[in-house]
Amino acid sequence: MFMAGEKVSFVAFRGIYGVNMKKKWHILSPDPELVSKLAHGLGCQLTVATVLVNRGICSQDQAAAFLKASLAHIRSPFLMKDVGRAVERILVAVRGGEKVLIFGDYDMDGIAATALLFEFLTHLNAEVDYHIPNRLTEGYGLSRDYVENRAIPDGVGLIITVDCGISSFDAVSAARRAGIDVIITDHHEIPSMMPEAFAILNPKQPDCPSGCWWLAGVGVAVNLVLALRKTLRDEGFWCARGRLEPNLKAACDLVALGTVSDMVPLVEENRIFVKAGLEVLSNDVRPGIRALLDVCRILNCRLDTNDIAFKLAPRLNAAGRLSHGSIVLRLLTTSNMETANSIAKELNEENIRRQKIEGRILSEISRLIEDSPQLLEQRALVFAQQGWHEGVIGIVASRLVDRYHRPVVVISVSEGKGKGSARSPDGFNLYEGLKECAQHLERFGGHKAAAGITLRAENIPVFREDFEKIVCRKTTPEDLVPEIIIDSEVSASDISAELTDELEALAPFGKGNPEPLFVLSDVDVLSARLVGGHHLQMRLRSSNLPKTGQARPLDAIFFNMGNGESHPRHFDRIVFHLGWNRWKDRKKIQLVIRDFEQG
Repeated sequence: MFMAGEKVSFVAFRGIYGVNMKKKWHILSPDPELVSKLAHGLGCQLTVATVLVNRGICSQDQAAAFLKASLAHIRSPFLMKDVGRAVERILVAVRGGEKVLIFGDYDMDGIAATALLFEFLTHLNAEVDYHIPNRLTEGYGLSRDYVENRAIPDGVGLIITVDCGISSFDAVSAARRAGIDVIITDHHEIPSMMPEAFAILNPKQPDCPSGCWWLAGVGVAVNLVLALRKTLRDEGFWCARGRLEPNLKAACDLVALGTVSDMVPLVEENRIFVKAGLEVLSNDVRPGIRALLDVCRILNCRLDTNDIAFKLAPRLNAAGRLSHGSIVLRLLTTSNMETANSIAKELNEENIRRQKIEGRILSEISRLIEDSPQLLEQRALVFAQQGWHEGVIGIVASRLVDRYHRPVVVISVSEGKGKGSARSPDGFNLYEGLKECAQHLERFGGHKAAAGITLRAENIPVFREDFEKIVCRKTTPEDLVPEIIIDSEVSASDISAELTDELEALAPFGKGNPEPLFVLSDVDVLSARLVGGHHLQMRLRSSNLPKTGQARPLDAIFFNMGNGESHPRHFDRIVFHLGWNRWKDRKKIQLVIRDFEQG
């Protein structure tokens, strides 16, 4: 057990299956006295206390707030700048019968936020409609063209943007000239100039007192809805009208879907909303989600963030990438099971088509790197090609970041213009880097890990050159080596049902609250077989533990390990998550291996 110092570093080398890749292992080593005191106070195992301290949760009060987090603990929505002004304007529109338009984004965060706000305003009998733009024909965000050719002719009096709008200067100005007020709800980075909107709800504004910078677009939207509900409650609206006050916990399924899909940190309110949303998704499921769960063949009654991130979200995002995201909003808001089943099947087919398109683009880029391996000497990768599908290049960029651990920009070129998606690992602020290349770009927006750009095709070479210089200036070669942060080294005798239960109580897991990782040494592989084509399912036993000390072998799985016929017989060390593998009414302890060392 490594105890001295804050971190102990290794370099692990994978060389049996797939691409060789070095990874830095950092085993955290918190203060043993602090860990022991917390474990004693909570009555939990030392391993769990270690994980909590590693996450900065060092006192019993902090731990209790973390473990028992509930909707009762969220901060007041009125702390967000402009929320009171937005509430007042929306209620004027509702009472006056004005046409209200909710303008969303085509990704899951924006669609979930649109559905949330649309359902609430519909409950108020507002004259409300929504619009989800087509990614390929309309592009991202509220545009002047939409305002002038759709909103104005339709007699819209108020536009509420969700998950977009913070950079829609021309559109907001056009609306203002026509007498249409615009309320912006967004969570993307604040530009140097702000649109002249009636109200702007964005927790990243420097003078926003909420402190909720981590919220997704749907998180900002739910704060607006909470403020509206509270204001109406104070006015006696619900009692006077005999109308049932909405239970907003029931809408947390939408907040969870949008928050997890957008990969924002699962901390503070985000973690609370997702925790509540997973309870709703696991019990009181709306028809559209029930149909999607059936299509995904998710039979477990307990959903987790992995179910959203790797099963539900890809299908929900597929339509917005390839065709039109409005079909997803129909899925989320329908009460008809037959309609839900039909849409869910269509989304599943779209996702299969998306996977094929993504695979073709990745294959083209892989061949390009094989032919020009010197590309990997660069700290940033910028690829551009005529005809690449705009809706898929963001996923391709993410895959390349996972593979090469450096900033990546993938650009689709059409009619002399390039539209690109950029992604970056931790350690480089993508938005700030693109700001320094702004002279080459017609448009850009996003945040530190993901962004979108538009530029003329002839500017791609100079953009590539300058972007590489900026990344080189702001990073070191060490930043390009992926890191695995490990909570603790454990022995096989530590692994038990009690420990697994206590670790599960730390969920939901995601960015900002990662699933705990552990190291186990000297492990024999008793048996192994491939499942699902490329996942290695194994039974393990620690070599340094007498057979009497370990009642039964440990079940383990290594996802995407490869498709070779041979398999390892022994690991010097494995890095793994510990959890329950549930199937129907049965469960068993399972190690999910993330990396390994071999001599």
